[in-house]
Amino acid sequence: MFERRAKRSEQQEMFVVRKEITQPRVGGFYQKLELTLKKCGFIDEVWELCLPHYAEEKKGGRPGIDPVVYFKMQMVGFFENLPSQRAIAARCEDSRAIREFLGYDLTEATPEQSSFTIIRQRLPQATVEAVHAVILRALRQHGLLSGKQLGIDSSVIEANASLRELKHRNTEQSYWEYVKKLAEEAGVDPTDIKAVRRFDKQRSGRKTSNEEWVNPHDPEAKVGRTKHGATDMIYKPEHVSDLESGAIIRAEVRPGDAGDTEEVSERVAEAIQTLGEVAGEEDLTKLGQEVCADEGYFALREIGRLQEMEIRVVISDPQAGRRRKNLPAEDRAILQRAQRGVKSASGKSSCANAENISSAASAMCSITAAGAAPRSAAART
Repeated sequence: MFERRAKRSEQQEMFVVRKEITQPRVGGFYQKLELTLKKCGFIDEVWELCLPHYAEEKKGGRPGIDPVVYFKMQMVGFFENLPSQRAIAARCEDSRAIREFLGYDLTEATPEQSSFTIIRQRLPQATVEAVHAVILRALRQHGLLSGKQLGIDSSVIEANASLRELKHRNTEQSYWEYVKKLAEEAGVDPTDIKAVRRFDKQRSGRKTSNEEWVNPHDPEAKVGRTKHGATDMIYKPEHVSDLESGAIIRAEVRPGDAGDTEEVSERVAEAIQTLGEVAGEEDLTKLGQEVCADEGYFALREIGRLQEMEIRVVISDPQAGRRRKNLPAEDRAILQRAQRGVKSASGKSSCANAENISSAASAMCSITAAGAAPRSAAART
């Protein structure tokens, strides 16, 4: 076995004519996707939208990524449920089918994951949303975007910031120095790091307010709970999806301490407006006829506003068993309409569809949102 390895290490250069290399059989999906993108004019439109943000002459450094390649790599990450930019770059480098989809030869190096951040900083939010609209318009033309039943959901991603680097907004005192001072006042040796950490975890009234503390390296990150219940610096990506196809209509990175119920009716209205623009329909009542979400989005006033927009709401009331019976007639009517939507057969079906597409959409939003501008966009193609 060792002799065989030695022989392989002495292998000389080998030349193979390109046309003699067999085409990957597993690449049928990406081949069809490429044909579809060409038919809808995706490549030309993306170049036209992104051209103003690229210099005509190179000024040194690593060559920039073709914006078409960048958005195609984002599609690969979505379709294959890849958890990070690094995973997307590795998958694109390893697969012959994806290389063909991106337009890279076997001898060419595909973009590295570090280049994702550079191109994201280059392209403004308005340009990304314009590319998003191109994809949504193509989905609509192919009958893959109905826009009648919408689902809204949020996730949590950890920011690239540490709690240890927090500073008080007024005094600029570091959080660690603040804790050491409290430990010393409580009789704990401030030089014993482990003892100070135990004190910080166990001290009564422990609370880190975003109004008092900020991370200077990432001021937009907020202190909050992660999916595992730990306290960390976080963001909250949120997406509005079409429940029939799974297309992401709208994606936004919200502050980590923002509540799901805050102005949810306005965010749904913006998603419907986006649908109207890509669908070319003046009558928006044909779009966004129903919205589905988990009980974390239930707020009486916001539900009422959605109902005033003639949107059927399928969101469970977490306080249904504790609601007072002497509510005003208007509030009772809102609750009754919401309850009918949840208990109906179509409402149960919408909730099931929302659960099926939520995890994939949340994963893609997290990938796109990591290090991005406050609002980003991604769509199923």
